[in-house]
Amino acid sequence: MPKPATETKSRITLRIQATDKAKLMRACALTHTDLPHFILGNVLRAADAVINQAERLVLSERDSLRVLDLLAHPPAPNVRLINAARSLS
Repeated sequence: MPKPATETKSRITLRIQATDKAKLMRACALTHTDLPHFILGNVLRAADAVINQAERLVLSERDSLRVLDLLAHPPAPNVRLINAARSLS
């Protein structure tokens, strides 16, 4: 079965103030890179940071030990949990 055609590259158009573009161009010159690589590299790092913050939960050592203890020794189900389980069957 043939693979569907997939887009390997796509274009993003961005309209910015002339002063903002000048600032980006100065940063490009200082880092010896071109504008697309400068923008993409920084935007992808920012995207990774946002995704990491949204998808990870950092627990203290005390909280980590509490979670592990609860997994190893779960509490007995209460009446509400038993009733909820019965309503599913």
